[in-house]
Amino acid sequence: MPIVKLSESFIRNNLQCPEGKSRIEYCDSELPGLYVEVRATSPGQGTYYLRYKDITGKTCHQKIARTTEITLAEARKQAKTLKAEIALGSDPRAEEKARLAVLTFAEFFEKHYLPYVIPRKRSWKRDEELYRLRIKAVFGHKRLNEISRQQIQSFHTALKNEKLAAASCNHHLKLLKHSLNLAIDCEMLDKNPVARVPMFHEDNKIEHYLNDTELERLLTVLHTDENRPICQIALFLLSTGCRLNEVLSAKWSDVDMSKCIFTVRATNAKSKKLRGVPLNESAIEILNQLDTRGKFEYLFINRLTGMPYCNIHKVWHRLREKAGLKHLRLHDLRHQYASFLVNSGRTLYEVQQIFGHSTSVVTQRYSHLSTKVLNEAAQSASVKIKEATANSA
Repeated sequence: MPIVKLSESFIRNNLQCPEGKSRIEYCDSELPGLYVEVRATSPGQGTYYLRYKDITGKTCHQKIARTTEITLAEARKQAKTLKAEIALGSDPRAEEKARLAVLTFAEFFEKHYLPYVIPRKRSWKRDEELYRLRIKAVFGHKRLNEISRQQIQSFHTALKNEKLAAASCNHHLKLLKHSLNLAIDCEMLDKNPVARVPMFHEDNKIEHYLNDTELERLLTVLHTDENRPICQIALFLLSTGCRLNEVLSAKWSDVDMSKCIFTVRATNAKSKKLRGVPLNESAIEILNQLDTRGKFEYLFINRLTGMPYCNIHKVWHRLREKAGLKHLRLHDLRHQYASFLVNSGRTLYEVQQIFGHSTSVVTQRYSHLSTKVLNEAAQSASVKIKEATANSA
């Protein structure tokens, strides 16, 4: 960085970068700290800077202006003003330094959010997936305090335009909200830009209930298909109303055959509470068919890996196609179990207890299944009326 006497003539005629260099600094001999940076890509012009040390002794560079924007005299005047402010304890780049000190969303999510939720949230892998596939590309490079409500709303709407289901769009929004709430708790952010962004409200409670013929077709496939482990898992779901994760993570130590109880551990339950599931005859029959008892810790084992099953959806899709039930989801087997209970006259309270619902509101979705039972109850009154009418004639 050559020290020269900067002049208007020098600025007009000598702002050239030496061959082989990408940039050069011409330092003013009259005003220490002032210099002109010239880049090889912009010959004939440069940028005025002031070099100074902050209160920590670190060398900093404050941009003043381009040589095409102000004169040398104006640059010297601004540089002198800045030097006076610095002498009084001011830092021209304090605001910029504070902004750059704020983490980007990617840095926060990967170094703070994930380490926080991994030991606390069973579904953290889903959070990582949502972040990696869509959120990171949009917000990863932005600093936490640069993310605005308008950007969040646009992102939420764009997901809907990609034909994602309303629930899926909302999952992304919820993840952004929860992660930024943690940033607030960690005092890295003052307010959450997601706070007032509305969710999409659509009824996504899709349920497929089987009529007698469909149920017979499904059971025929599950009792005869050669993939016995997956068929047994499906039959156990249908016989207990358990969630898939609860069954795939079930251990033999969770089963009490003498009391006919299957204990869903709190670590596997959606409600995070321990609950006991009564085992009916069909469930006991399935357990008796398993060849893993005494050999493995878990009920259902993938013999190719020697480990519990993680995903059975590919085989399930084949089985439901075979039964002519293309839209039947594994979770629908839980709803089907509920229909067995309600339509046989069991109360919603009993269903709530077996299913482990935290409130009766969740169980109310099955209330429409009892129409047949209610009609039969109402018909009993009609029978009494007709009997009394006949006796009075």
